[in-house]
Amino acid sequence: MPFTIDFLDDGRVIEWDATADGTVATVRDDYTPRFYVAPRDPDVDLDLTALQSVYENHPDVVATERVSRRSGFRRYEEAVLAVGVTHIGCVTSLARQARQLSDYPIGDLACFNVDFSREFRYCLETRTDPTPASELSTLRLGVPVTETSNDVYGELSVGGDTVAGSPRELVAAVQAALETHDPDILVCSTSEIIPTLYEMATEAGVDDFTLSRWPDVDYQQLASRSTYSSYGRVGHSPARYNVPGRAIIDESNTFFYGETNLDGVLDLVSRSKKPVQELAWTSIGNVLTAIQICEAHNRGVLVPWNSWRHEFYKPMGTLHDADRGGFIFAPEVGLHENVHELDFSSLYPNIICTRNVSPDVIRCDCHSDRNDVPELGYSICDEQGYLVDVLQPIIDARDEIKAAIRRETNRDYPDEDRLAELEGRSGALKWILVACFGYQGFSNAKFGRIECHEAINAFAREILLTAKQRLEAGGWRVVHGIVDSIWVTPDPDVDDKDREDLEALATEITERVEIRLEHEAHYEWVAFVPQRESDAGALTKYFGKVANEDEFKIRGIEARQRSTSPFIEDIQRDCLERFDATRSPDAVLACLQDAIKRLHAGTVPVEQLVERNRVSKPLEGYTQNTQNVAALKRAREQELAVHPGQDIEYVVVNDEKTSRERVALAHEEIESYDASYYETQLVRAVESVLSPMGWNRSKIRRELAETRVPELTAFANTERD
Repeated sequence: MPFTIDFLDDGRVIEWDATADGTVATVRDDYTPRFYVAPRDPDVDLDLTALQSVYENHPDVVATERVSRRSGFRRYEEAVLAVGVTHIGCVTSLARQARQLSDYPIGDLACFNVDFSREFRYCLETRTDPTPASELSTLRLGVPVTETSNDVYGELSVGGDTVAGSPRELVAAVQAALETHDPDILVCSTSEIIPTLYEMATEAGVDDFTLSRWPDVDYQQLASRSTYSSYGRVGHSPARYNVPGRAIIDESNTFFYGETNLDGVLDLVSRSKKPVQELAWTSIGNVLTAIQICEAHNRGVLVPWNSWRHEFYKPMGTLHDADRGGFIFAPEVGLHENVHELDFSSLYPNIICTRNVSPDVIRCDCHSDRNDVPELGYSICDEQGYLVDVLQPIIDARDEIKAAIRRETNRDYPDEDRLAELEGRSGALKWILVACFGYQGFSNAKFGRIECHEAINAFAREILLTAKQRLEAGGWRVVHGIVDSIWVTPDPDVDDKDREDLEALATEITERVEIRLEHEAHYEWVAFVPQRESDAGALTKYFGKVANEDEFKIRGIEARQRSTSPFIEDIQRDCLERFDATRSPDAVLACLQDAIKRLHAGTVPVEQLVERNRVSKPLEGYTQNTQNVAALKRAREQELAVHPGQDIEYVVVNDEKTSRERVALAHEEIESYDASYYETQLVRAVESVLSPMGWNRSKIRRELAETRVPELTAFANTERD
């Protein structure tokens, strides 16, 4: 079972297997990548003879063949043209030629199995399992941010040790580490380390330097860097490189490795058939697509190059009813005592599996007279959809992993390594389950369908309403609910003796809706935060004290926002602890006043004031002189490359300026900071804590101005040591 696969220019393929005795390379010269061409409309009798003749005479085509395949889940087998090519890099260009032939009107032909990543295609077509048979060894190479734009590094982290010196010394350190560890995986802080090391070796005259395990091929560039936009957010994709015989994990371009760990990555490798290197850089949706492609492949269904699914006809009334999201009960702004949070376990994935919501069976012709989906009247076929076969094993596996985590945690001496493995695997599967719902409404999804998206929401609304009604009938008052979670507190108008047990109610609701309703947490108190410019509750901003635990659950406020500086986060958490201990806004203000004094006294370490923000466009694309613009100007002045989609870190040193002097980059030597700016940020953070109790920023400012020191010191005994 190879953990990585390399493709040579001459068409040969190298499989690399990790064994107990070391890594073994197997060379194959019999691999022929394939794509398929078929009529877009199955009812149109289209002769593919001319197309087959063109491909048979193409120098990059090995062979053509008429085969029977299904070009869609709702279509029967039909004759399609299979085209085998000489090299995996030829697939896309050859498929594109099918669209340019004058013999066929534009739109009559469709291509399938085209845009697969290289290693995934190989594993799919050869039925190769890329799950490593033995543990993989790793070596981390890191470069400081100040060095990232340099052609030659002066400092490098090699396996956790910092090496500084000449190019020859750095190259020698890397070479020595490779010989000592012989890693299967190179974990790089940035993929640009790979070509830069080779350039440094050339400059230093080190002729025998190589990262590769294969002679004559040092490295390959798989993709250039690019900028993209996804759901309104700009992202940056750095260049990707391949080193024969080793998998590359670029820490600046990995989601799963950063959010989970290597165990989480390997779990998804086994499910998606994407080897380690491809799994590390790919997105959640891409992995989910790969798992679905594997299921389609097992069913003999081809994968369309471009999605062309039409939306089924709907009357205006159905369109109105369908165009809705999950059900939301607006939160009651304020402080609530004795609150319980209940969550439906993996609600949307379980709706898909228990209600058989799948693109291939939704609104089927064979049951068109049925109204299976509430409100919308869509029918769902009795035949099990492919999406259920994709998701049910993932749901079951995550349930088993979570049970194993609970067992391990409850042991007298938990195995921390085992816990880390289980947490990584659970986290990786969670992200796949989170994405499966949104994928159905994604216009470019290979197999998604908007009717599935609408049906899942309709079922979810019915389920949450059912839970709300039963909980209220059982003597509980709903204070907030959103999509799959509901917060309840004892109804004061119901006697305790008449109130039903919450666990028993959750069990009853579980049996009724066929999806497990879990008791997520019990809070001593929960505060729901109002919107900034309104008295209405913010749907995802709240905080609360977990009962019998020394911890808070925080959502949406500054302490959970990635751009918040550590100092502001720490003070906000201090304020929460102060409020929990005293229930007094004055005590919170005392904490704020102390933090403000420290700010103006200049005693706050500048590294605690670093803010991190994402760059959304090139410097020239900004029209306002924001802090990001000032930071980008400083970065350009220092010849540091910061691309759209990447983060930039800085300290605000003079917010009144509009030039690059407004901020200082985090790595610079910073002598002072703008205390007034950070005071404003502090007040904003404290407003989030006190706003559920009716305090806004103006009231906080007035109170600070009127508060005398003796009054503040009365709360000094509640400060943390």
